[in-house]
Amino acid sequence: MTINQTKAVRAVPVTGRIGAVIEEVQLHENLDPTVLNEIREALHEHQVLFFKGQHHVDDASQEAFAKLLGQPYNHPTVPVKQDTHYIFELDSHKGAKANHWHTDVTFVPQVPRYSILRGVTIPETGGDTVWANTHTAYEDLPEGLKKLADQLWGIHTNEYDYAQFKPRDKEGNEATQHYRAVFESTIYKTRHPVVHIHPETKKKHLLLGGFAGRIDGYTTSESERLLSIFDSYVTRLENTVRWKWSEGDIVIWDNLATQHYAVADYTDQHRIVRRVTVGSHVPVNEAGEASSLLSKK
Repeated sequence: MTINQTKAVRAVPVTGRIGAVIEEVQLHENLDPTVLNEIREALHEHQVLFFKGQHHVDDASQEAFAKLLGQPYNHPTVPVKQDTHYIFELDSHKGAKANHWHTDVTFVPQVPRYSILRGVTIPETGGDTVWANTHTAYEDLPEGLKKLADQLWGIHTNEYDYAQFKPRDKEGNEATQHYRAVFESTIYKTRHPVVHIHPETKKKHLLLGGFAGRIDGYTTSESERLLSIFDSYVTRLENTVRWKWSEGDIVIWDNLATQHYAVADYTDQHRIVRRVTVGSHVPVNEAGEASSLLSKK
């Protein structure tokens, strides 16, 4: 394991395969272009970057900084947080718990590029987030499974949503049901390659996760078995990094290179994180075939 030491940015790896802490960088809209470029380079190398102690960042400055990385991308169905332009809020008291493995918003053809997530209200215990490297997952596949995956297409839909956690109390159930209704206010189905080529690194990545409901051309039971096999490579512990949040932490990740899971182990404690997503890309396989929208209703 090596530490990426450059003139402007020090990236300290957290694990051997994914994740690095960026030291002594304060995020803001007037960030030096050299620092910004090195953050991009570190994202390509480590997929997930952790910035501790960014207490100076509020909603407005998070939005302003995020725009340095790309054009803001608003969620297709969930409205932005009140009094903001681009913030997607995950509030556990409002039924928003992303406790399943997923790549963000793969139920539409244009998949978000980068996510910038800020810890606002963090439980005293629990509430970690885990990320997985979808390139090393692909590389770990036996050659036969690689060849199979290269040819497959997954059908993604937002009927597989964040609201799978079932709170015990009536109020929590109502909040979860409301969140589900908003999330599924428009149902999308999109056909994505199971293996796509990253637009910058040109590496192969598995594109699956919780929104991938089945494999095109296979029965439900066959799809479940195939998805289980491929996803098991993504979520192997040696392929992941787990982050214990503190209020004021900011995490930036490459959404086209990862899956993530927010661990819902904090019982009735309150957890709020706020995300701005920027950029988008239509995935393409090695044959040059691109993702496509199947339906919207």
